[in-house]
Amino acid sequence: MSSALTDLCRYPIVQAPMAGGSSGPQLAAAVSEAGGLGFLAAGYKTADGMYNEIKQLRGLSGRPFGVNLFMPQPALADPSAVEVYRHQLAGEAAWYETPLGDTDSGGDDNYDAKLAILLEDPVPAVSFTFGCPTRDTLDAFAGVGTYTVVTVTTPEEAQAAQWAGADAVCVQGIEAGGHQSTHRDDPQTDGTGIGLLSLVSQVRETVQIPIVATGGLMRGSQIAAVLAAGAEAAQLGTAFLACPESGASPLHKQALTNPLFVRTALTRAFSGRPARGLVNRFMREHGPYAPAAYPQVHYLTAGLRKAAAKAGDAQGMALWAGQGHRMARELPAGRLVRLLAEELDAARTAVSTGSTQ
Repeated sequence: MSSALTDLCRYPIVQAPMAGGSSGPQLAAAVSEAGGLGFLAAGYKTADGMYNEIKQLRGLSGRPFGVNLFMPQPALADPSAVEVYRHQLAGEAAWYETPLGDTDSGGDDNYDAKLAILLEDPVPAVSFTFGCPTRDTLDAFAGVGTYTVVTVTTPEEAQAAQWAGADAVCVQGIEAGGHQSTHRDDPQTDGTGIGLLSLVSQVRETVQIPIVATGGLMRGSQIAAVLAAGAEAAQLGTAFLACPESGASPLHKQALTNPLFVRTALTRAFSGRPARGLVNRFMREHGPYAPAAYPQVHYLTAGLRKAAAKAGDAQGMALWAGQGHRMARELPAGRLVRLLAEELDAARTAVSTGSTQ
């Protein structure tokens, strides 16, 4: 691990920031206390909501942690396509007895207000999703001592992040659960993402800054593999979803290992942007027709997803999960971090012993 990352966590284990309530202060604190790097997800929150969670986390742990921000999205959605999708979802609204959401909620996710707070009252690390900040923004964070990480899905995006002045890149393979963090949402490239090990190797030959690898990682042996491929740390999301400290709904946690859900797929059905989740009825019925319209579709379906969860209907929820979801373990987050570290050590020892024979 690079010295800067070593200063942030004892183990090369980062808890992914999962927007929507899964990655709250309790989970981040437990991970950081155990020697990993916990992350808060500021996506979909107000600036005040983000700051309140930061204060809660600081009250739970004095260890380093990070905050993830969504980059503002360009207004590229076709309003008529969104309206067609609204009509298609009318039956869902009637079934769950809830209105469809307002699609005019804006695409900046309170970015500027969140930046102002994080620059005025700095946190140890800030990561970015759905794009790369300007050099001025990254320089400002460097000036207050905040370690910056830009999530990327291609070598070209990684190079752009390095040029902009990021301290590190989080390299996301197509195996990852939740949203694909592409810098440009192009429907022509849906499903064409690169597998994590191949992507880490390509990015390692493209940039000189540290790499955090993410996508489908559930075991310490997999962490060892991405470290061997050139990453300095591994970021895990789905692995932490089942933890008691996770804010994911009980239905979501149970679905990870429920034999009813046998596979994952990328879909635009819930948010208008490609995201990997467990294949359920909503995804099958609406995924083929969902427009490329983020965050409009996210706001459109928000009430439906909440109503489905309240009704105990996992078939109408966005069950974000990576390809390794069946390997999820219901363990306290701190214990999971320590177990992953033990598995990592065992994998490294096995490789070392084997190489000397």
